Amino acid sequence: MGAPGRSDMAKRAGGALDALDQFESRLGHRFNNRQLLERALTHRSASADHNERLEYLGDSVLSLVISERLYGAMQDLPEGELSRARAHLVQQSSLHERAVALALSDVIRLGEGERKTGGEHRPSILADAFEAVLGAVYLDAGFDAVRQVVLTLFEGTELRPEVKAASKDAKTALQEWLQARKLPLPHYRVVAITGAAHEQTFDVECEIESMSLSRRGIGSSRRSAEQSAAAAILESLEGPTP
Repeated sequence: MGAPGRSDMAKRAGGALDALDQFESRLGHRFNNRQLLERALTHRSASADHNERLEYLGDSVLSLVISERLYGAMQDLPEGELSRARAHLVQQSSLHERAVALALSDVIRLGEGERKTGGEHRPSILADAFEAVLGAVYLDAGFDAVRQVVLTLFEGTELRPEVKAASKDAKTALQEWLQARKLPLPHYRVVAITGAAHEQTFDVECEIESMSLSRRGIGSSRRSAEQSAAAAILESLEGPTP
């Protein structure tokens, strides 16, 4: 079946064409192939022709554009800090903010069950759809077009050279690093507790199963030991041989 024309879409849902036109205006890109945009806005609950493959592509394109921008804007930063800065920019909350600014919830296509539970406002669904839209722009018009879209949407203080990676605790930084790469969150396990009740020492292991990577940390509380273990993991990830 061929790509649906704009008149077909308008007949299928009154006002849908206008809504997509408005979305394109906010996005700053007019699609040559409107079917790509429709697919990017379709959640798996609504159709077998959903947006997950485009999300995969958009995630990679976004990472490249942001990496290029940070590389040029923050020339004094080493690789590890650049990676943390990028993770901060492409984390779910950041993408969700941009999806909200684009009013993506007005045009996303969800199944009835997802719609009833407020899926059009769920940060994970909107962030994924935002990445899918970027993937669609890339396929529709190439890298230069999606690069311009990304730079415009991320325009502002976050990309200024003086803005470095957000100051976060190790557990939060590790979580964002993993989320930016669509990896499962780490598991923390208390290996041992030693010492008297008022002077306990906690030995905690932090493990990322999907990477077969684990590190241990010591602290005077479980929380501090978890932070120490997470910091050790981050150090490994930023090193030459994670």
